[in-house]
Amino acid sequence: MPNYYLEFEEPIKKIDEQITSIQSQSVDGEGYLVILAELKLKRDNLINKIYSSLSRWERIQLARHPDRPYSLDYINYLSPDFIELHGDRYYMDDPAVVAGLGHLDNYKVAWIGQQKGRNTKENLFRNFGMMRPEGYRKCIRLMKLANKFNIPVISLVDTPGAYPGIGAEQRGQAEAIASSIECCLSLEVPIISIIIGEGGSGGAIALASANKVLMFEHAIYSVISPEGCASILWRDPSKSLEAANAMKLTAQELLKMKIIDEIIKEPSGGAQRDKDQTLLFAKESLSKNLYEFKKLTRKEIFTQRKEKFLNI
Repeated sequence: MPNYYLEFEEPIKKIDEQITSIQSQSVDGEGYLVILAELKLKRDNLINKIYSSLSRWERIQLARHPDRPYSLDYINYLSPDFIELHGDRYYMDDPAVVAGLGHLDNYKVAWIGQQKGRNTKENLFRNFGMMRPEGYRKCIRLMKLANKFNIPVISLVDTPGAYPGIGAEQRGQAEAIASSIECCLSLEVPIISIIIGEGGSGGAIALASANKVLMFEHAIYSVISPEGCASILWRDPSKSLEAANAMKLTAQELLKMKIIDEIIKEPSGGAQRDKDQTLLFAKESLSKNLYEFKKLTRKEIFTQRKEKFLNI
């Protein structure tokens, strides 16, 4: 069960608390089991009802849920032998992105993951998942290394956008993002991106210019955050809900427009309710997609990606 509940999940929270309370009591007997089974059935039916009619704003809240698995959760589960590489060899390391090498089953892979924090201290260290120029240059360094040694790249996207601070702009934020996109598009090895939570602006596109863009069922992916859109169009951040309703940022809408290639199913009630199952779904999808590129030549991989974006 999640540690944090969104406003629209309050009815589910009450039933969860009842179930937890009953389970904590050392009670035996058939009546106890019947009550527990009835509550679980009631909760499952309520989850199905609520999650079958989520609004866009509720999906945005869900994509930002603090209990969702983050990049390191996926990497540590999928690649136990992961070795992290640090620094861009120009300025410094950027903790907002984790990059390194490891295995996914029998595949050697290069991992890139935008990482948020679970608490205030971690978020300050990770800069809330907002990468600086040195973060993108670290990714470029890893992608070029992977291309040299014929290793597929897997990127995990989860950011509200690139960091807009003065220092980042002084160090060439726009150039770093553009160079990262260029590097993604120039690779002759497969690059597979998963939008695991929030895919915001050029900060996400810089790592998602991939052969295959996968997206979790309740994730979001857009050219700008709803808050940013409202600030630009109406000079009023309070109109974020109106902006969200106008933007096609859900996985279902993006699949119809062929911006993404596949939706990865989430457990009933969202990724935050069953992290283990979410990680398993990610593994199944990645293994399947990596296998598709196994028999392609480097030129065919490059051409497939080029045609994909030309078609968009």
